[in-house]
Amino acid sequence: MPSLSPVLVRQRRKQARPQELLDAALELFVEKGFSATRSEEVAQRAGVSKGTLYLYFPSKEELFKAVVRNNISALIAEGQQIADHFDGPSAQLLRLLMQTWWQRVGDTHAGGIFKIIFAEVRNFPELAQFYTDELILPAHRLISGTLRRGIDRGEFRAVPVDEATHTLIAPMLFQALHKHSIGACAVLGLDMNPTMLIDTQMDLMLHGLQRMPEPTVPQVAKLRYVPT
Repeated sequence: MPSLSPVLVRQRRKQARPQELLDAALELFVEKGFSATRSEEVAQRAGVSKGTLYLYFPSKEELFKAVVRNNISALIAEGQQIADHFDGPSAQLLRLLMQTWWQRVGDTHAGGIFKIIFAEVRNFPELAQFYTDELILPAHRLISGTLRRGIDRGEFRAVPVDEATHTLIAPMLFQALHKHSIGACAVLGLDMNPTMLIDTQMDLMLHGLQRMPEPTVPQVAKLRYVPT
């Protein structure tokens, strides 16, 4: 097989560099936290100079935003497209969205982003607003839209949609936080099986959401008084 020319190799390397920087940044942010991670460490792990890093991402804040968009925002947008074109039952769609989120985010390095946000974002108000606009609101729209879909189709009973959405999302965030905190340590304690937890959560939630048939009231035969 003919080898690639040096020019082609450099072009391919340059095209791959932003993703390599994002991968390195994600690893370091999750390992050390946002504040403790230095830009030169990210550049070194990606095998480039600090100046090269700033060509793509002018600040550490912009690098973090790009990491979030690359790993989580894109998945939420993908989920919204799936929901917009989904023809099956709403319960099936809801289960698909929750399981995919765990497989693609919660059970990966990207799940560590939530630990960073909860631990450090108070010191970075700009990132707090970015996180709200980029993740919280789109994710809420996706899940609440699925619940409203089920209600409108008569599959789910009428429930407070916003509160039900928080009820679905909160356990998923807890699992991600656990995985990247206590779960990352060699601690003996209660075992957590994320797949089983999601299945159980879906079972409990869907049984609570599903519209039950109206109970039938037995007809009482009327007694006619017949004079003797």
